[in-house]
Amino acid sequence: MFTQYKYWKPYISPFDPCPPIKVKVYATPPQLYMGFQPPGLPQFPTPQEALRAGTLWPQLFSPYPPPKGGMKSE
Repeated sequence: MFTQYKYWKPYISPFDPCPPIKVKVYATPPQLYMGFQPPGLPQFPTPQEALRAGTLWPQLFSPYPPPKGGMKSE
């Protein structure tokens, strides 16, 4: 199983004038984990759902914003 979100803790300098972001997150698109599009891949049941998701296939859907708490300063 894979996760679309990757987290890391950057170095925080004691001389940095800005408040630090202790944990950073970035998203990787799901097509990176799919070697090719297999035949017969299930599709969204209605065109409205597909338009709302931005893709015809649920396996290729990736929400844009990071999960809650991903980019906040602790």
